[in-house]
Amino acid sequence: QVQLVESGGGLVQPGGSLRLSCAASTDILSFYAMAWYRQAPGKQRELVAALTKGGSTYYDDSVKVRFSISRDNAKNTVYLQMNNLKSEDTAVYYCTTLRASGANVEPDTWGQGRQVTVAS
Repeated sequence: QVQLVESGGGLVQPGGSLRLSCAASTDILSFYAMAWYRQAPGKQRELVAALTKGGSTYYDDSVKVRFSISRDNAKNTVYLQMNNLKSEDTAVYYCTTLRASGANVEPDTWGQGRQVTVAS
């Protein structure tokens, strides 16, 4: 089974930037897509951004323009560049593989999560 190791994140002031990395133990192009979710205290985990193996991207409306998902195929690594961060972006961020199951797309393997805290 694939292993996902995340890095990056931390504490940043509002308006600042951070980058998260997710290194996979296998070829990331073998998955339907790679994605980033986040979970804030007391809230459900939500999809932030996704990148299909074909190169299509998806962003939640709350992060469009500010966040960017990308990958380095040679390194089997997915990135989430987060700019103009806001306090409401504070959460634990998780990397995941997405699989297609019939008409549905669902998360499969999860990383360990990285804390992102936006505060002055």
